[in-house]
Amino acid sequence: MAYEFRHRMRVAFADTDMAGIVHFSRFFYYMEVTEHAFLRSVGLSVHLETEGRVVSWPRGHVECTYKAPLRFEDEFDVHLLVREMKRSSITYDFRFLLDGENLVSEGSATTICAAVDRATGRMSAIAIPQPFLECVEVAPADVLST
Repeated sequence: MAYEFRHRMRVAFADTDMAGIVHFSRFFYYMEVTEHAFLRSVGLSVHLETEGRVVSWPRGHVECTYKAPLRFEDEFDVHLLVREMKRSSITYDFRFLLDGENLVSEGSATTICAAVDRATGRMSAIAIPQPFLECVEVAPADVLST
């Protein structure tokens, strides 16, 4: 089972503002891209059919604290940790690292496991399906605290 994932990314020109610094909103995009890559790495998806229903993961809460800028062409790592799993939600912590160790930003996202009604597009919270429980686990406390 997995609780940790590292994703290498590069700042694109479209990610930056007039000063050449990554716009704050892009960090949320980077978190989402990393979450999707993490789920694919364990054979899952953020939107799939399982147990006879379409399951997706809308956001319940996101936040990000900025410590230093990222600039055009910077290569950086997004380090994902699974902080918490409840009956119908997963909370991820994200650390953005430049040069593998310099903390640029920290964030988190709580995603809600939801069944999607194909006819109406409505979503309702459900218990996390077994395939997710078999592949994803909470990071140990000592890993979360570092």
